[in-house]
Amino acid sequence: MLLKGKSAVISGAASKRGIGRATAELFASHGARVAILDIDADQAKAAAGDLPPVGHGGHIGLRCDVADRSSCASAASDVLAAFGTANILINNAGITQPVKTLDISDADWQRIVAVNMTGVLNLSQVFIPNMRDNGGGSIACMSSVSAQRGGGIFGGPHYSAAKAGVLGLAKAMAREFGPNGIRVNCVTPGLIQTDITGDKLSADMRADIIKGIPLNRLGDAGDVANIYLFLASDLSAYVTGAVIDVNGGMLIH
Repeated sequence: MLLKGKSAVISGAASKRGIGRATAELFASHGARVAILDIDADQAKAAAGDLPPVGHGGHIGLRCDVADRSSCASAASDVLAAFGTANILINNAGITQPVKTLDISDADWQRIVAVNMTGVLNLSQVFIPNMRDNGGGSIACMSSVSAQRGGGIFGGPHYSAAKAGVLGLAKAMAREFGPNGIRVNCVTPGLIQTDITGDKLSADMRADIIKGIPLNRLGDAGDVANIYLFLASDLSAYVTGAVIDVNGGMLIH
């Protein structure tokens, strides 16, 4: 069990087909006590209740709007009151929107950047002090192959920009907090089959995409959860500021 005795906070983890939910289940199976944060309070509580039990306390599910700093502060207060410490933070929450550059409204830009990038800063700010005061920890942030290749299938340019910002923010935090024993890394998934993609892919689209993936398949939530587990555990004790592609070789260059 790679996370026995640890406590983990995962944002955007209530959706049954999502990467966050798969990560929460995997972490709990490896012994971590998990706090699921999600914009939907009822789903967060239900998701936490479905996780396998661990020996050092129950899991919790809380409402948290990552784009709202006060909501993040409130959630952090509740998590730390229940857990005492947060050893692991997975900045997983995100949203997308498939529009072109000239069609991006100011409201679109603000919303996509707020959830995907500012949310990473908000949650990191409210949990880092506890990590710093308790010997360190691990933070992993959700970016995207879209940030690296300049666009994706379901994300517009504002999504690419926000996810690229996550890469820069995470690297900067890795430099700043490394001396405190806090590691900060990113994952950059390719096309993963989740509720965001849902049934939006036609058979022809799927076949065409797979042609460009050396491993000859689309990813699933568990593929990304496994990388989050690596980054959360001591297996990656000497890894910080890294960007790990999870895309089946789509971005080999």
